[in-house]
Amino acid sequence: MCCRKYGNFVDNLRLYVRGGSGGMGLPRLGGQGGKGGDVWVVAQKEMTLKRVKDKYPQKRFIAGVGTNSSVRALRGQKGEDQEVLAPPGITVTNDDGMVLGKLNTEGDRVLVARGGQGGSYHSEFLPSKGQSRQIRLDLKLIADLGLVGFPNAGKSSLLTALSHAKPQIASYAFTTLRPEIGKVMYEDHKQISVADLPGLIEGAHMNRGMGHQFLKHVERTRQLLFVVDVCGFQLASKTPFRSAFEAVQLLIKELELYKEDLPCKPAVLVVNKMDLPDAEDKLSKLQEQLLNPHEFSHLLPDDMLPKNNMVFRHVVPISAATGFGIAHLKTCIRQSLDKDASMATDSLHRDKLQANKHVN
Repeated sequence: MCCRKYGNFVDNLRLYVRGGSGGMGLPRLGGQGGKGGDVWVVAQKEMTLKRVKDKYPQKRFIAGVGTNSSVRALRGQKGEDQEVLAPPGITVTNDDGMVLGKLNTEGDRVLVARGGQGGSYHSEFLPSKGQSRQIRLDLKLIADLGLVGFPNAGKSSLLTALSHAKPQIASYAFTTLRPEIGKVMYEDHKQISVADLPGLIEGAHMNRGMGHQFLKHVERTRQLLFVVDVCGFQLASKTPFRSAFEAVQLLIKELELYKEDLPCKPAVLVVNKMDLPDAEDKLSKLQEQLLNPHEFSHLLPDDMLPKNNMVFRHVVPISAATGFGIAHLKTCIRQSLDKDASMATDSLHRDKLQANKHVN
């Protein structure tokens, strides 16, 4: 079982797109060249931005050229369109930030580069070039952080302790029925948004409980905040008891089964309810298990084990009820998000340098 590095999740992508040139006209017979192909961004449910990046490392999409007019075909054929597949929830902008379109549901299409016109009488039978530009695909985020945990792990209590949100808190299976967004305030006036998402249950990837609704929201947060009860949990009397370590593994597995790159998001693990008896001993055991997960894989059936281990940037023990560890958690959250912001700035700078090389 290999370790997967965190931080590989992609929520924005910069691409070069160019419509195809038109075909040549035929002056002596008045023939018109074919129009160049267009470039479209198309929403497809199973697609992720990471797959686009991996499949097209050059990040260049160029449509087909229109065919020339000829004696056999006075009207040239249109060049082949080029489609960029992207997940729903994408906003398409140009480099200046102007919105070109939004992909809300599967099948939505946004035209990002028009093909050139074919040569005709009006252009002295000379074709025009296709439109070319840099575009950005941005996954619409509902929050900086998404709280991920099984019911009653204390997510709603944590959100209250971290922010000014006042979610309804109760001890039953689905305490959160829709995302509750809270704001974490810092002394320098920085604000970080945290989404308490509908509680996850085993089998969520198959749409059990509120599975797909939950996982769709997870995809639209910048980073993940896993929350587990240090003493473990049991969803119902007929379901098996899960230790904190088993809960972590099952949460990773559910994310992985929904979309394989979801566990690549940067993540912090919050170990809650440290005010309970024997919590320190249970925390020590959990930390040992997280350092050597393969040694404890026998605790779960093979089909419940994640393909890859997840490396958490921080493991933070807290008590949402008493406030223990909350200040340290806020510091860890800020460090993790600042690190990603710095990496994103460096990446954008490299992309622009690369684009300038192509132009020159």
